[in-house]
Amino acid sequence: MKVNSLDYWVKKNLTKIKESNLHRTLVEISSSMSPEVIINKKSCYQFASNNYLGLTTNPKVINSSISSASKYGVGTGGSRLVTGTSSLHRKLEEEIASFKKTEDSIVFSSGYLASIGTIPSIMSKKDIIFSDELNHACLIDGARLAGSKIVIYKHSDMVDLKKKLQKYKSNKEKKMILTDSVFSMDGDIAPLDKIVELCDEYDCISMIDEAHATGVLGDTGSGASEMFQVQDKIDICMGTLSKAVGSIGGYVAGSRDLIDFLKNKARSFIFDTSLPAPALSASLKAISIIRKDNILREKLYDNIKYFQSYLEGSSHNYLKSTTPIVPIIVGDERKALMYSKFLLENQIYIPAVRPPSVPVGESRIRLTFMSTHKKKHIDKLIKVMKKLEKFSN
Repeated sequence: MKVNSLDYWVKKNLTKIKESNLHRTLVEISSSMSPEVIINKKSCYQFASNNYLGLTTNPKVINSSISSASKYGVGTGGSRLVTGTSSLHRKLEEEIASFKKTEDSIVFSSGYLASIGTIPSIMSKKDIIFSDELNHACLIDGARLAGSKIVIYKHSDMVDLKKKLQKYKSNKEKKMILTDSVFSMDGDIAPLDKIVELCDEYDCISMIDEAHATGVLGDTGSGASEMFQVQDKIDICMGTLSKAVGSIGGYVAGSRDLIDFLKNKARSFIFDTSLPAPALSASLKAISIIRKDNILREKLYDNIKYFQSYLEGSSHNYLKSTTPIVPIIVGDERKALMYSKFLLENQIYIPAVRPPSVPVGESRIRLTFMSTHKKKHIDKLIKVMKKLEKFSN
């Protein structure tokens, strides 16, 4: 086989990745995304999925998706502006707007596409984006694509943010404060009430990513914006349909004019093939379940509290969380890989999280909980985690 300069460059850089303990491989799961999964023909209990409410395998959601596939088919045949918009798209957008208490919404094929389409459509090279240092990659990439001046503020530190806003107070161009509402690697919640106040004080656009909050936080599961009672004060609310909602896709919710503008300017909307009917129907049914019934959220938080009670008496270095994301900080990349390997050998699947997903020196195992986890699953996890305490000391 021909070996050229690209082959040499790829091999050289792959070696560096492996030597740094940052090499990743895909783990094949040959079952549904449930608490019990099949890996290498063996049954494992998994605590790694963002399927927080178990709606990916909910029979009502599945049946809605099947029925929709029979009626509409499994593809759309084009972008939203050409042939790819159906009555289901509009119905879902109306449902999301109602759920988020906004005038309108727009559906993208993923949350990542929603972010990298929205931010560059609104912000330009003359503008300034104030971004939390732990924001998700989709927000970081969206800000970079905009070409705006990016000012990083310390994680959820409103004193630092205010200091930096004050520095650029005289700037006459647009300013945006950009943040996750629930941070995907730490599981903590941004102080949205204070962020909204700063946006008012310094004339900033507020944009939040509710990916890990949608379906999980708030009285009706709408998200952190509902929890802080600031839904009517957030300018741009984006999120995903792929986590607690259990389907696939992303959304932006906001004013009617904002959504109309994005339909005309967001490249990741204009040029992307639209979501098919089965995914749209699954999201519609899932949101309906979330809005009507608190039982799934109650079960989820019972599971979180049950595991937290073990952690409080353990020697693990963990970040206390009130969300389904519970990080155990290991530090060293090699040690994080050892932890993950040990867990898998004991039929618990939790991958190691390493840079660039987290800062250097903060590698971890990131546990996520679902409402469909049963006591037997968490008891098994606790038993193995106790072994891990002895193994790591």
